[in-house]
Amino acid sequence: MNLFDFSLKLNGYPLKEAKTELASIQKKTDKDFKQYIGQKRYDIVAYHLSQNLFYKSLAPNLNLDNWSSVPVMTKKDLQQPLKERLSTGFTAKNVYINKTSGSSGDPFIFAKDKFSHAMTWAIIQDRFGWYNLDFNTSRQARFYGIPLDKKGYYKERFKDSLSKRFRFSVFDLSDDAFAKHIKKFKSTAFEYINGYTSSIVQFAKFLERQELILRSICPTLKACVVTSEMLFDDDKRLMENQFGVPVINEYGASELDLIAFQNHNNDWQLNSETLFVEILDDDDNTLPVGKEGRVVITSLYNKAHPFIRYDIGDIGALSEKSTPRIPILKTLIGRTNDIAILPSGKRAAGLTFYYITKSIIEDDGNVKEFVIEQLEKHRFKIIYVSAKLLSEEKKQTIIKAMENYLEKGLTITFERQDQLKRSKSGKLKQFTSFVTSTQ
Repeated sequence: MNLFDFSLKLNGYPLKEAKTELASIQKKTDKDFKQYIGQKRYDIVAYHLSQNLFYKSLAPNLNLDNWSSVPVMTKKDLQQPLKERLSTGFTAKNVYINKTSGSSGDPFIFAKDKFSHAMTWAIIQDRFGWYNLDFNTSRQARFYGIPLDKKGYYKERFKDSLSKRFRFSVFDLSDDAFAKHIKKFKSTAFEYINGYTSSIVQFAKFLERQELILRSICPTLKACVVTSEMLFDDDKRLMENQFGVPVINEYGASELDLIAFQNHNNDWQLNSETLFVEILDDDDNTLPVGKEGRVVITSLYNKAHPFIRYDIGDIGALSEKSTPRIPILKTLIGRTNDIAILPSGKRAAGLTFYYITKSIIEDDGNVKEFVIEQLEKHRFKIIYVSAKLLSEEKKQTIIKAMENYLEKGLTITFERQDQLKRSKSGKLKQFTSFVTSTQ
């Protein structure tokens, strides 16, 4: 029995109908597909204007025939009681409800109608199918967080059992924990790894230290899918070397859908079937392909709750290879609140100099993980996990590199810890700025 599909059906999510809808979308000609996107955009906006008082209040001057008149929604717009944001006919009892992770600093509760949520799973299963991975039959090694309260804990464990998943803790990244992971991989026919990038990278580093290739231990392994955190090229190479399987990059948002998935050409293919993705400048104007700007997304199927021109809080760019049917995400440089504002007024993507520092600090072979915090415009702290303190020489090399790429006059301090603080979900934020634009 297909337990995963059956569990969705049991909970009222019409997955079979969603898969039929997805198949019909994918069969469209290029001309028909372009018309489909235009019509779905129009239909979802018209629906929420007539059926959702909350959305109507956000868009008093909207012209259905002029897409640029459709206002951009922000996370802060949605920080009000859910019942005030639901469309007519939808209640907490007949929708899917969840909460965003809050990694942007603006968490909120959201809803999807049941068909929309089923479309999300249809897309996810379709993309994993590119690599012959089946949610009903392929056993997953899951590197995710888990609720620590009793009810939440056992609920996730039950879902794991239905989904043929075994969950490895992302809160214990010690060598002892990884040694136990190896024993589990030896005794279990896992087909793929799925989870947070930073935790899986640490597992790959352990394998490298032990001179082990995971696929030689677990020959059924086919792929590794990483999500929720940035994937750097050198980390990807390390994982592919130590796992012996392709590493696939996923980009998604719980309130929306799977947004992008790496295809067999190593392109980050955007989900064009259920989402419409735009890259906008600070004035909400559409940017040409190749230019970096705010990632703004419209959910084409969610009738319970509007996500129309929704600013997800990320910065990215579309590739010049993009077409309406196959839009490609060229870059994703991080969240809008990952931007460092420097004393001179210069702005820099935090993950850019995180990467600069990473290339130096990991040559040491001593540091396992690190994060960077901007405390004031001129003051940064590098918090790291290592067996011994960084040498003064290494510290000075890092300081010089950061000043070269940013500007001179910065104060950079270092703090060694036994382990890094992760969010409740288990995610690791590599760069955090505590500086606001008004400071």
